[in-house]
Amino acid sequence: MFLETMLLTFKVALHTTCILFIIGIPIAFWLSTTKSKFKPIFETIISMPLVLPPSVIGFYLLIFLGPSSFTGSFFEDWFDMRLVFSYEGIIIGSTIFSFPFMVHPIQSGLQSLPKSLTEASYTLGKSKLQTLFYIQLPNIRASLLVGVVLTFAHTVGEFGVVLMIGGNIPGVTRLASIAIYDEVEALNYDLANQYALTLFVICFIILLVVYMMNRKFSGVLK
Repeated sequence: MFLETMLLTFKVALHTTCILFIIGIPIAFWLSTTKSKFKPIFETIISMPLVLPPSVIGFYLLIFLGPSSFTGSFFEDWFDMRLVFSYEGIIIGSTIFSFPFMVHPIQSGLQSLPKSLTEASYTLGKSKLQTLFYIQLPNIRASLLVGVVLTFAHTVGEFGVVLMIGGNIPGVTRLASIAIYDEVEALNYDLANQYALTLFVICFIILLVVYMMNRKFSGVLK
């Protein structure tokens, strides 16, 4: 049960990180370049998971994706997919809850690049897409790394959202954070410590690697 729970936890974190990396880059690029008057509204929406209690997000996701909702019934009728108390449900919840942890670092990295770098690329006839992938993204590797690691680590530690929308189904939605809570309630502190210590060590190692790589990237840029 321990290994199954830990593997499921990291599987959810990996899938969430990959999804957010793909959709986070174009959104961060748009936010870093747009002059739209609606930009503050979009930035506020993206940042909401940072300040809202997880239970609030989980509750509205439960309502929005439940079988009695239009979205939930649509997926259940057409794709035979149940979005609540399922693996797919916690992926959706994790993606929304970890959204700002991917978008903000990439947006900050793109905004910190000298404008002359982008203008030079356009002068040489490169499109915005070519400039993004061949000029801008390679120069913000540290920001990309921070976004990936923060998203992964934050997803690993999720509790409220995944509990609300996924429940506590062993092998399906029971993640490490939920398992810790269960074991503490059962006064099984040894197993709770096993879960907690494993997460602590892994997150410490990941963050250590990030800081070391950031230092390396900073040295290369200098």
